[in-house]
Amino acid sequence: MYNIVLSHELYKPGMEALEGKANIVITNNGNSAEILDSLKEADAFILRIGKIDRKAIEACNRLKVITRPGVGVDNVDVEAATEKGIPVVICPSANARAVAEHTLALMFAVSKNIVESDVETRKGNFGIRNKYAAVEMKDKTASILGFGNIGRELARICLGIGMKVMVYDPYVSADIAAAMGCEYSMDLMEAISVGDYVSLHMPSTEQTRGMMGKKQFLAMKPTAFFINCARGDIVDEAALVEALEKGIIAGAGLDVLVDEPMKADHPLMKLTNCVITPHMAAQTQETTRKVVMMAVEGTLAVLRGEKWPHVCNPEVYQHLRWKGSTKNEGTAV
Repeated sequence: MYNIVLSHELYKPGMEALEGKANIVITNNGNSAEILDSLKEADAFILRIGKIDRKAIEACNRLKVITRPGVGVDNVDVEAATEKGIPVVICPSANARAVAEHTLALMFAVSKNIVESDVETRKGNFGIRNKYAAVEMKDKTASILGFGNIGRELARICLGIGMKVMVYDPYVSADIAAAMGCEYSMDLMEAISVGDYVSLHMPSTEQTRGMMGKKQFLAMKPTAFFINCARGDIVDEAALVEALEKGIIAGAGLDVLVDEPMKADHPLMKLTNCVITPHMAAQTQETTRKVVMMAVEGTLAVLRGEKWPHVCNPEVYQHLRWKGSTKNEGTAV
């Protein structure tokens, strides 16, 4: 029977799908350096929160597959995995609607000053209503930076409630944006400057890390809101704190920070014009069920020697480890 290490327990349907098919070890710790002894005995590693680096991958000769129940792989050394013939399973498209809805929820929350109003009302401060902090979203512009599955779903929703959409994505043609009724700019600063809401929807890469810094926040309207449901390290957090404290921008809605789990003493936690959620945008019941089932099926398929199609490193199947494999590729769940 296979040995599968989980950094953290999966949503119930995923655990049920694994039952009887493998020996399961749940570490409640995704730091590969700290759980290396367990990983050395693993055939598969399902990583929810944490990271697995080159040193761990090279030390784990038994490891056949690494699985991310999502699409982000910035916490996996994909190059090292590919060199060892280890597919990195991902779950594409499954979370697009959930993340887009959560982004919109944060947009509403900051626009209507929901969190501060709730906190103050519970204190008996009915007068918080007279702060007149709420703004309407109709006819406002959402600048969507990154126009993949999530960005496009968000654009559809924003257009549906009467907003305008500006798109920035150097990997997407203007025709695609125009066909959806969106404006398009090849200039990042222009896209940022016209937005009443600036929302990130791109992966963490060498090119995007730190992309939103002091210069970019200064380019935003002072009435604009910044939204991040992508990855924390795309943002220079010190610059964001300064922008919020000095009123350079009106507010922010964040589902991700550089360091997670988030710390209660983080400077952003003290700001009333910043709403923070615990990296939960994709954690709806519906999406989580789809994601964990796709993750489990992909993991087991690779362990059976099948070339599962939903991997971030398809070139891995050219590795000697896969030479002679005649098994059919898996089918999406």
